[in-house]
Amino acid sequence: MSQINILLVDDHLLVRNGLRSLLESEPNFTVVGEGTNGQEGVDMTIKLNPDILIIDVRMPVMNGIDAVAKLSELGTNTKSIILSMHDSEEYILKAISAGASGYLLKDTNKDEFVKAITNVYNGGKYFSGDTTDAIVKSLISGASTAKVTPFNSNSEASKLTRKESEILEFILNGFTNLEIADKLGKSKRTIETHRFNLMKKLDVKNLVELSKKAQELGFQ
Repeated sequence: MSQINILLVDDHLLVRNGLRSLLESEPNFTVVGEGTNGQEGVDMTIKLNPDILIIDVRMPVMNGIDAVAKLSELGTNTKSIILSMHDSEEYILKAISAGASGYLLKDTNKDEFVKAITNVYNGGKYFSGDTTDAIVKSLISGASTAKVTPFNSNSEASKLTRKESEILEFILNGFTNLEIADKLGKSKRTIETHRFNLMKKLDVKNLVELSKKAQELGFQ
């Protein structure tokens, strides 16, 4: 296999160190540079011309999806893989629209990570299993039209994970935590945790506020 040159862009040093260590344990991977925000990712890609750009979504100065879109606009040969902790449909579809060749979650194991980089380097696309479900669901429902709207990594709806959004829909339809747990095959405590997290992200304190906020965000 040819040597694959990789640029890492993430605003957390610990994450970059971990990724570099993982990648350089592979004989055919070389990390040629590191950036801390999307603008640095754009500038370093132009300067270094890596084969693969691995970039986070939420970063200062310029987010990762806007960086990928900028590089696509410039017509660079570098292929981009988004690496994120977020599995929301908005993030995934915006990444595809921007021109990303892959989207991986940060809990991806090493084998899948290596496979994704190799596939993308060879001209393919790679989306981890958890994100593929969101892509298919959105395409079937027609939600892929979301790609025409500007990306906003700070929008409240985009902060919710796919599971939190699913649970929110159940809550808005009057299901109790126990009923949601039965529907999803999860424990009641797990649902309670997801419910607490989504209410915290949406900055609401009760069901009335949650319902009002959900209407504003288009959930109802």
